Amino acid sequence: MAYETPLTIFEVVQDISANKYILPSIQREFTWSTSQIEQLFDSLMQEYPIGAFLFWELPQSKYGDYEFYSFLQNYHERNARHNPKTNPSGSEKVMAVLDGQQRLTSLYIGLKGTYAYKIPHKQWNNDSAFPKRKLYLNVVEPAPEGDNKYDFRFLTAEEAKIDPDDQGHYWFEVGKILKMSELSDVTDFLINNILYAYPKECGTFANKTLSQLFKVIHTQPIISYYKVRTEELDKVLNIFIRVNSGGTPLSYSDLLLSIATAQWETLDAREEITEFVDELNSIGRGFNVNKDFVLKSSLVLTDFRNIAFKVDNFNKANMLKIEDNWQTIKTALYSAFTLVSSFGFNRDSLKSNNAVIPIAYYLKMLGLPSNFETSMAHAENRKKIKKWLIMSLIKRTFSGQPDNVLRPLRDIIAENGKNDFPIEAITERLRGTSKSIVFTNDDIEMLLEHRYGKAETLTALMLLYPQLDFNNQFHVDHMYPKSKFTKKVLLSKGVALELIGEYMDQVNNIANLQLLAAIPNIEKQNEDFDIWFEKTHSTEAEKIQYRTINYLPDMEYSYANFLKFTNERRRLIRRRFEELLL
Repeated sequence: MAYETPLTIFEVVQDISANKYILPSIQREFTWSTSQIEQLFDSLMQEYPIGAFLFWELPQSKYGDYEFYSFLQNYHERNARHNPKTNPSGSEKVMAVLDGQQRLTSLYIGLKGTYAYKIPHKQWNNDSAFPKRKLYLNVVEPAPEGDNKYDFRFLTAEEAKIDPDDQGHYWFEVGKILKMSELSDVTDFLINNILYAYPKECGTFANKTLSQLFKVIHTQPIISYYKVRTEELDKVLNIFIRVNSGGTPLSYSDLLLSIATAQWETLDAREEITEFVDELNSIGRGFNVNKDFVLKSSLVLTDFRNIAFKVDNFNKANMLKIEDNWQTIKTALYSAFTLVSSFGFNRDSLKSNNAVIPIAYYLKMLGLPSNFETSMAHAENRKKIKKWLIMSLIKRTFSGQPDNVLRPLRDIIAENGKNDFPIEAITERLRGTSKSIVFTNDDIEMLLEHRYGKAETLTALMLLYPQLDFNNQFHVDHMYPKSKFTKKVLLSKGVALELIGEYMDQVNNIANLQLLAAIPNIEKQNEDFDIWFEKTHSTEAEKIQYRTINYLPDMEYSYANFLKFTNERRRLIRRRFEELLL
């Protein structure tokens, strides 16, 4: 198999637009970040090699035998991560990409598409958290630092606006190079936009930069590739696995999806599973599951004895059994995540998705009751499930080799039948093993050292507040406001200088944290705790109730008493942890 005549990027991008290059179902989905795409374009500009490509010249007689997908053009981290299905047709030959999908998709997005990723600290369900960005190149100055010579960046239209007062930036939309068919088009652009508006050295750099971009896109045959000509899918699959083993490891889920797609008889496995992943991730305030998790769950929920991720376990007979049970699998997992969401967990606080699988299996054993997460008849049972989940997450029971936990838990739940969730039997079964959920005094001490901002802290607080309805939103709130714990403010409150460091160290400790409903927390803001407490709890009965629910000592909540407050509250919280866990 020899190299074919290399192609230009312009030729390949145009053919991708015309659906002459497609992706077989065995391909993984697009995974590159914006920084990887930017570095790829910088490598092209510096004439670094970007590797060879492998294409499968698909015989027209085989168009209908396999599943194929189009390239992503407008990537969206939440709404558009999956490749759309396509049906190759027509008399022209079609190329299926076996190696180079990530690079080709990156070129396609950079030149003809957009990339939308979430802005940090914004909510996952907020549309404005995902602005569309295009690839731009600063043509008047090189990259400011790092290994890249050229300053490629994905920017919003607002970020890329030309500022006449900024002589160090001119953001050129990279995709516009496709419309420049001659080098003279580059010259015209420079004359009209750069040469008379920027210093001479900027114009010189812009001339070299845009000319180089034109060359690597239009004139240099950069895409070197091999072409596979065969009608045998087994041979194509073997080639694909071998060439992909040298780069990003091919995940089992990608291979297994390709096998399932070929073996399921009535459903499209890839479409079903990728859509279901999105469905699970949209529950409540969002989760973060993937195809691997759904496939692993399918093995457990279909009661296969061997639940290891091995191709042998996904033979045709097993895949057909999973297909037969698919609706049950979906309902069990969806109900389990809905229940876990009602406990207050989301993508940030649920640190092990595998912990949800036993819950799904238990709901399956109950017959998948439709109202389990809300029915009063199941209230006590829900408390047992929630307590077990929190204990498992705190003890990291599903870290390492989760199969060693999932198998015995499934056996216990199966033997338990339709009785209440068997938390006692599970505790005894795992006692003395590395997966034990039995707590010690040392574990309690570790819980008391949890600090603000960690998912583990939220999990521990959930244990302390079993009465809260987490269908409503709760915030982790500093009782004594963190914003007041600066040297200047604390001194003004009469705190001794030698105690400032200890105050600032304790403000983020669990002993100064509570779970507070979102609206009261917003209203509380930075108000001093003693003032807020008196204002919001006017009667003695209200004060007693608040102190009881939140494990507060009965004392004056002044800044002078802060260290006494945290010490006393830590003692009360320890006592509650001991009652619950020891």
